[in-house]
Amino acid sequence: MKSAFLEKLIERLDKLDAGSLQTHFLRLAGEKGLLETIFHAIQEGLIVLDGRGRITYANRAAEKMLGFSLEQSEGAPIARFLPDIEWSHVLGLDEQEWSRLVSREIEINYPVHRFVDFYVVPLAAVEAEEAGAVMILRDITRERHHETITLESERLNAITLLAAGVAHEIGNPLNSLTIHLQLMSREFQHLSEADRASLAGLLEVAQREVERLDQIITQFLRALRPSQPQLAPGCLADVLEETLAFLRPEIRDRDVLVEVEKPADLPAAPLDSAQMKQAFFNIIRNAIQVMPNGGLLKITLGANDRFVFVSFTDTGPGIPAGDLGTIFEPYFTTKKEGSGLGLMIVQRIVRDHGGELEVHSEPKTGTTFTIYLPREEARVRLLKAPRSDAGGEEAAP
Repeated sequence: MKSAFLEKLIERLDKLDAGSLQTHFLRLAGEKGLLETIFHAIQEGLIVLDGRGRITYANRAAEKMLGFSLEQSEGAPIARFLPDIEWSHVLGLDEQEWSRLVSREIEINYPVHRFVDFYVVPLAAVEAEEAGAVMILRDITRERHHETITLESERLNAITLLAAGVAHEIGNPLNSLTIHLQLMSREFQHLSEADRASLAGLLEVAQREVERLDQIITQFLRALRPSQPQLAPGCLADVLEETLAFLRPEIRDRDVLVEVEKPADLPAAPLDSAQMKQAFFNIIRNAIQVMPNGGLLKITLGANDRFVFVSFTDTGPGIPAGDLGTIFEPYFTTKKEGSGLGLMIVQRIVRDHGGELEVHSEPKTGTTFTIYLPREEARVRLLKAPRSDAGGEEAAP
């Protein structure tokens, strides 16, 4: 769309002398530079397309979101970066397609995973003689992340209420069974020694199974309704060692080899050792269960400027790509006897610690879960001061 300044400039172009023409072009160049500066400063992505759907302009935010540079991609079709849009309909002012694209969310996996909301305005809708379109893109990854956390919290609360109700209903008959088993045990004293010997084993099994079921319910409720973590400086290596010691018999029975790599000076991290032990237990147990015929579990501890981390890599069958988005949902499991709550509990514990949980999996190769916890004292990188103009030497940091 032509501006009033450009229209006047074109009308008077043949009447201008060399000096005036230079002045107007310098003014035009200045305005263009100012606009580009403004466009590059805004956080929203801005892309201008010609009538054939080819990129004629993009600001830095758009380049960052879609992973291209204007210098290399100017003149390239926008369909190369957003292939699922009927651009011929949009650029041809197809009202149905345009209205459908007024506001749309898309998921982008390159150069980084992010969610983007964008809308397209065909230039013909503003000025009939203009061809092409303008795209406005906005990164909504953080908003989607907050929405996901809120939904997961609501879902967890609903599950907790349901679990509490079920546990209460199961607990009542369990108490009754315990009492009646105790009464039966007393009645055995009046039986003959032969009858007592034949029934004692059955009674012991029944009592043991009732106690086991009561422990399962107690642990289940404790996992779903944990207290807030009591953070204190701790070492992930110590927590890992205690967890492996507890699981060592099962690891040995499944013929799994465990390799642990850790630095000599692993920094401390604020953590609740009991809850973090629960998180490690769930991940390690999942790993050895997906390797029923034996395998390797490699555990690596380390640290960077912000986090202390521990990664668990198994040599199991891996997780199908279609399941990666649902493995943290409640009751999702691929095991016949799994509850589908283990990874959900791990995710909640890590988040309550202010940390992050990452998963990477390759089919038929294995899966890696990595827990990141904030360091007790984040490292601060000191940058060298600029050279002083006077002495030409760097100032002391």
